[in-house]
Amino acid sequence: MNDNQRNKICAGKLAQEQLLDDQKINEAAALLARVADSNLETIRVLFADQHGILRGKTIVASAFESVFTRGLCVPSTLLLKDTSHRTVFPVWSEDPGIDGGMAGAGDILLIPDPATFRILPWSEHSAWIFCEPRFKSGSQIPFSPRGVLQRSIDKLADAGYAMLTGLELEFHVFEVVDRKLDHAGSTMPGQPVVTRNLAQGYQFLTEHRYDTLEHIVDELRRHCQSLQLPIHSMEIEMGPSQLEFTFEPADPMTHADNTIMFRTMVKEVCARKGLHATFMCKPKIENSAASGWHLHQSVLDLNTRRNLMVPTADNELSDIASAWIAGLLEHVAECCLLTTPTVNGYKRYRPHQLAPDRIQWGRDNRGAMIRALTARSDNASRIENRVAEPAANPYYYFASQILSGLDGIKRGMQAPAAVETPYNSNANTLPDSLLSAIELFENSAFLRGELGDVFVDYLSRIRRSEWDRYHSVVSEWEQAEYFGLY
Repeated sequence: MNDNQRNKICAGKLAQEQLLDDQKINEAAALLARVADSNLETIRVLFADQHGILRGKTIVASAFESVFTRGLCVPSTLLLKDTSHRTVFPVWSEDPGIDGGMAGAGDILLIPDPATFRILPWSEHSAWIFCEPRFKSGSQIPFSPRGVLQRSIDKLADAGYAMLTGLELEFHVFEVVDRKLDHAGSTMPGQPVVTRNLAQGYQFLTEHRYDTLEHIVDELRRHCQSLQLPIHSMEIEMGPSQLEFTFEPADPMTHADNTIMFRTMVKEVCARKGLHATFMCKPKIENSAASGWHLHQSVLDLNTRRNLMVPTADNELSDIASAWIAGLLEHVAECCLLTTPTVNGYKRYRPHQLAPDRIQWGRDNRGAMIRALTARSDNASRIENRVAEPAANPYYYFASQILSGLDGIKRGMQAPAAVETPYNSNANTLPDSLLSAIELFENSAFLRGELGDVFVDYLSRIRRSEWDRYHSVVSEWEQAEYFGLY
């Protein structure tokens, strides 16, 4: 380790204000030495915003030290935008509706995490580093995604537990026919590209289809490995040009970061090859299939790391698994804004589509929202929640699971009976629209207690902006229904 670099970091603003602890200071010094000895030219200093989209600035490698001494400032409006990239808070007024200095599009401060540094295998002169956004004072932003997840992890640890997660992400990769780069296409948001399939679909897990797509699958898999993402499998999904990648288990923060890295890598690598990758849940493309995000979850004893979801007898749930499932079922509707945050995602909740439409659990049943994969002989016993869309912000999504499951444990809740005919049961249905999810979220005393009024009001305002824009557009259905009739 270079002592001179470490001394400079220790003398800097971040260390002096205790925004970097000793471990991160040591990691940063080692990282600076590594970069100095490399061929890197640029560093992309980034954070995941409220939508799980990376934003930030790119600096030259020689300026990297400054990121660890004084941080990096970016406009606060990056945290105040909806999915059209419009700022939905009145930042030019006296009261922008957010405390902490966000009036006038003032700055926020990015605090780097050395553990997230990655050299980009598709752009080897450049690297990523992820940051935690703070107010300029250094105080926490109550809706910063990494901060929301970390506080939830801390609550779980305070109760003596840890969580292990496994990822299954579905997505599409299409060939681009028209990139919509004409001036008329530069709307806000931009006009969607025109695409065609790379392969026909409805040949789930078919070897021939895998071979057809192997060239792009191999490239994405190799980049996963170069980014140290714990890739497990690459699969042909149900629909045309639809894939699923699965990952080995990891802790929630690691896998939240991994999700952001994976989704960004897939989109950037595909774009360089004239392809369009999308994690949109249900694209408006003829004969396309909806994509889901299945999150595997185990609860561990924090000290012994023993999996507390392993049952003592087959066809039974452990007490912890039962309580965790009960908590997820209890709070799923009010948490849907965190698991299914887009207008589009609610169009996946349809029966007989390998997707849930009701609030229930089953034993190894892919039609149920929660699938219990537990056995007395299986140390990897876990539950799989199939509720989320792949566009969800992973930090918010994982936080919702931790807080809901932990509430089930604290209250000693028990899961109801398993349902093995999920599309014929009388269970309560999931919210049927983004508006319903917003209203449930806004009125949730549980989430206001766990995440705070500021967070709930903030995210509701952003998502209402999206709903209002969607709701005000005259649809093709309306045109077909009324234009000729009246």
